[in-house]
Amino acid sequence: MRIVTRLIAMNRARQLSQQLREIARSVYALPKRSRARLGTMALREIGQASRSDFPHLYGTSPEERYLPWGQGTDIGLARARSDNPEVAMRGIALWLAVAYHETKDTPHANLKAPHREVMRLLRELKEEHRADPAHKWMQAPAAA
Repeated sequence: MRIVTRLIAMNRARQLSQQLREIARSVYALPKRSRARLGTMALREIGQASRSDFPHLYGTSPEERYLPWGQGTDIGLARARSDNPEVAMRGIALWLAVAYHETKDTPHANLKAPHREVMRLLRELKEEHRADPAHKWMQAPAAA
């Protein structure tokens, strides 16, 4: 059974890495201001997923709970390919949230590399958000 589990984890790591490359290309293609918004959206999605019973299955229908992994990343990737920028950003945020929860605290060494890459991308989005001039303006004290 351990061999089967390792093969499943290895296959999933390969799949997540391929999807992550496409997601990263989509993120870097966004304008700087949109990347700042995307960081906020991804954080919100991660929070919503963490409140669900099975965070790694966030975005998956309840009937498909017993699959080796959920369909949240596939749904997020499909949305990220959309021509509508808002739908694409929401898809990227969904993909990042599900991939984060799916790879977080994994016992499989193969899934640790995709987790580090997801964390790197989230850190870059967080830095973009902090560097956004609108963020600084919103935090400034009101003039009397």
